[in-house]
Amino acid sequence: MQGRGINSGSEGFTLVEVLAALTIASVIIVASAALIRNVAIYFDRGTRGATEAERLVLAVGRLAGDFSSARFVSRPTADGTAIAFAAEQESAGRSANVVFVGAGGVASSSSDDELVSLTIERDGDLRRLVRRRAKWPGGRTHFEDLTPKDPVVLIEGKLDMSFQFGRSTPAGAPVWSSNWIEELTLPRYVRLILRNRETGVDLLGDATFVVRSDAPPACGQSDAKPACLLPPNGPSKSESRAQ
Repeated sequence: MQGRGINSGSEGFTLVEVLAALTIASVIIVASAALIRNVAIYFDRGTRGATEAERLVLAVGRLAGDFSSARFVSRPTADGTAIAFAAEQESAGRSANVVFVGAGGVASSSSDDELVSLTIERDGDLRRLVRRRAKWPGGRTHFEDLTPKDPVVLIEGKLDMSFQFGRSTPAGAPVWSSNWIEELTLPRYVRLILRNRETGVDLLGDATFVVRSDAPPACGQSDAKPACLLPPNGPSKSESRAQ
């Protein structure tokens, strides 16, 4: 469960901070290995190739930090309440978009929670992954009431881009979905598919972002029971729609 540490006046790192750093570092290492293998295929040789590879590594680091900071908070919807994490793939007249609430301070100077928006935008043959953000006022806020600003282009190129979202199963193997709509829990994993349109090579390989906050705040209460960790019975809404 995600929480904020309290300054005790002593130097050093908490276990949570160390685990977070290891999680982000592992994603960057896996992605970097894939880039080293594929960059010669996708990019021109020389300075441009090195620059683009560096931009991709920086983008992966930013995404790893964002997803690892996802907060287990709720939001109101037309049908009741859902987790403050929503994702839909590209449809007619609408760009693929991932929206969630993350802990402040990951990519800004503010310590307040913020709404993070990741949009895959089209511009002719180009695709851009654009990050925007907005201050998160609290759990009574509808996603539709906020307009994320401060656009930053994380990735750009003649690529096919898409996100996948995974949940853990009793067997340990993740089950992947292309959407995350009005769910009651956070995804456990997020994968960015970044494929060279000409060769079909996946530039990021098996790089998977881990969502660390996979337990609700109620599990931090003194009277919490193990049942607070269990997902609702039955298939998820995303899986039900797929059926």
